[in-house]
Amino acid sequence: MNVDLALAASTLAVVAAVRSTWSPCGLSMLATITPLAEQGRGHRYRTTATWFVLGSVLGGASLGAVMALLAAGVGALAVSGTLLAAVAVVTGAVTLAADIRIAGFRLPVHYRQVNERWLDQFRPWVYGAGFGWQIGCGLATYIKTCAVYLTIVLAVLTGRPGVALMVGIVFGLVRGLAVFLGRRITSTVALADFHRRFMAADRLALAAIVVCEAAVTLAVSTVVSPWLAVTVAGILSLVLVVWSLRRRQSTAPDNTAAVVTPSVTVG
Repeated sequence: MNVDLALAASTLAVVAAVRSTWSPCGLSMLATITPLAEQGRGHRYRTTATWFVLGSVLGGASLGAVMALLAAGVGALAVSGTLLAAVAVVTGAVTLAADIRIAGFRLPVHYRQVNERWLDQFRPWVYGAGFGWQIGCGLATYIKTCAVYLTIVLAVLTGRPGVALMVGIVFGLVRGLAVFLGRRITSTVALADFHRRFMAADRLALAAIVVCEAAVTLAVSTVVSPWLAVTVAGILSLVLVVWSLRRRQSTAPDNTAAVVTPSVTVG
């Protein structure tokens, strides 16, 4: 059972970290630490980006250390695998419901962003590593997806401190490496074009994290009971179909918007 949770936590750590790149902080880093921006500040992009990745890995390790302590506590309790799986299933259902906003349901999130004044006050290695640490630890800045919470819970439920620490490091590493997506931004035109294409992929990124959360929840439910797995599969299928239809309707062109009434004056 622990092996299943470890695999689920590791997979979700990668996907959650990727999805987090679309957060305001992730986007700001893709505009702040670029060849264009660093040249304007008289700094080397590769050096600052490297410090950012190192800081992010350290941030992930910090999160991993906390998860490792909690995982050690879970391991000491010698809880049955079935109970651990049940907790994981409930957590997966809750985080999935929050990410797709079922009936407006949301979990508390953190809206804090990094302090842009650091760019003028500190050296590149300071703001690079400092920004990286805050983003890499997952909870210090804007939380884009509740899959971050699910990742933490799954890592803790493994009951294995080493696995929990590694999950945190993987999360921080993936978040940090995202800074290299902007390695070709050497002009304002390239910057605008990159962010236009990046934001166009937002819906795909959301779909990916939702599918991953659903898959993890379903996979773990098989450990509890085959009947629970069948029930969860049915509910998840229905929820995802309804959510998909709602997404299509929200992006469908509104033909009524083309109707103009000359007699109405705005102002």
